[in-house]
Order: sequence, then C-alpha cells, then structure tokens
Amino acid sequence: MKKHIVLFLFPLLLIFFSCSLPRDDKSSTKEPEATTGFVGADTCKECHEKQYASYAKSLHSKKSVKSPGAQDACETCHGPGAKHVEKGGGRGVDIFAFNKDVDPQKRSGKCLTCHDETRQLTNWNLSKHKSEDIACNDCHSPHDQTEKLLKEQQPTLCFNCHKDVRSQTSRQSHHPIREGLIKCTSCHDVHGTFADNQLKADTVNELCYKCHAEKRGPFMIEHPPVDENCLNCHTPHGSNHSKLLTSDPPFLCQNCHDNDGHRGTAYTASRMFGGSSPDRHGFAKACLNCHSNIHGSNADANRFFRK
Repeated sequence: MKKHIVLFLFPLLLIFFSCSLPRDDKSSTKEPEATTGFVGADTCKECHEKQYASYAKSLHSKKSVKSPGAQDACETCHGPGAKHVEKGGGRGVDIFAFNKDVDPQKRSGKCLTCHDETRQLTNWNLSKHKSEDIACNDCHSPHDQTEKLLKEQQPTLCFNCHKDVRSQTSRQSHHPIREGLIKCTSCHDVHGTFADNQLKADTVNELCYKCHAEKRGPFMIEHPPVDENCLNCHTPHGSNHSKLLTSDPPFLCQNCHDNDGHRGTAYTASRMFGGSSPDRHGFAKACLNCHSNIHGSNADANRFFRK
C-alpha cells in the first residue's frame, strides 16, 4: 500500500518543484527598443520638426482611433527608425519614404495596412487609379489637416491629371464644378466602382437622373436615344453649345433624322424665299423651336415631341 502511495505522490512532487524553480522567460519581458529597431516619435522630431508639427495636428495623430498615433506614431508608416538614425538619416536611408521613386503599389500597401477594410475602398482593386499606378499619397497627405487629408481641394486636385476635363469645364456651357456647386466626386467614386469611368451609378442615365429626375419618365411617347444614353446628345463636363449638347441643332438632330422632308433638307436662299411667302423652316432653324418636348411626351397626338 505504501509503495502505491509513493508512486502516486512522486509525479506530483516533480510538478511542484518544476513550477517553483525560477524561469528565464524572455517572452514575458518586452524587448528593448534597440533590439526592435523602434526609436520613438521624439527621436524623429529632432530632425523632422516641421513634418512632426503637421502630423501632430492631423487625424493620424489621434489616439482615440485606430491610427498611427495609437500605435508606433511615425514608425507605423515609415518603419523602424533605428538603422536610419544610426546612419545619420537621409531620404530613404533604411526607412520607408513616400516619394515617387518608391513603387506606387508599395506606397498604397502601407496605407491599406489600416484602411484595407474601409467601406470606401471596397472596390479599390477595380479602380482605374490603381491600374494607372496612382498611389494613395499622390492625392492624400498623411500629415494634412484638411478633410480626408487631401493635398488640394476639388476640382484643383483632379485637374492636376485630368487636364482635358479642366479645359471642358471652362467652356460656356458646363456643369457648375468650378463654381463649387458640385464636385468631381458627386458623379465619380475615385476609389473604384463596377461602372465605367468610376461612375456612382450602374449607368450614365441613372447617374443623370439623380439631379434631372424630370427627364426620367416614363413617357407615353419615348425618344429612343434619350432612353438609351444621355451622352448621345450631351457631353458631361462642358460644351461650346448650349445645354451641354455635343453640337447645335439641326446638325445634332440630323445625325439620326437625315431622310426626306424638312428634317434633312439643306435650305437655300432660293428655296426659303421663293413664292409668295418665305418658307417657315428658314427662320431660326433649330429643331427645338418646335420640338421642345424632346426627352419624351405624354400626349398621344404629340408623337413628334412638339410644343
């Protein structure tokens, strides 16, 4: 009986003594900064005082959100700075620098470490900006104090690349982008969508109807090109013709209506002014003078979209 008790107690004694012995557990103590390579924001500030001052006022410095300020401050984005300090600093010397020499995907990758699950970036992989190697910091400044950390406000920021659109918005008929009544992002999602041109709608018409609901219909008499695509007749950013038209009537209308009759007739002085009275089609020859309900009509008798 005593033999069995000893055999039972012996393993328990081994466990007790093994637990009571002092342990050298390195994992229980935090490694010193010299080992991890992190030097802290105060060290960064000694050389980068101006950059630190702007960072300290930005959203990224707030510790109340998931931001660099709540993690390793400067080194959250730029990486451990011990070797950078040891070598005396310098742009890109053993530190991650957000400049044009660094691959755009790597620069964006740093931002996506925190922002990957942001709702606005759900379609970033579909974005034209990503496929054209536009990095996050080409438009955003992580140290900025403005809304969404933009380097410049719209539309100036967008016009830096989209110079053709800048030219179009200077024409006599244009959407009020320069006036500040709408923004580029009112129609486009710069971070990507499933639609063409990064539109904030499945189709061009659905986007236009958000403001121009009176053109939606349904109408008793439909005008086929209107229902198909607003861009058949209009250009979105600006035009030298009224109402953002791609060309003036009757030339615009005759792209489709160029058959027998007055719709396709090239009126001349002899044709218009012959006989006892001038031809009515020779005056103010714009189709919209008579066919004003051009987007559609709810009058059965008005199948030609007349007034």
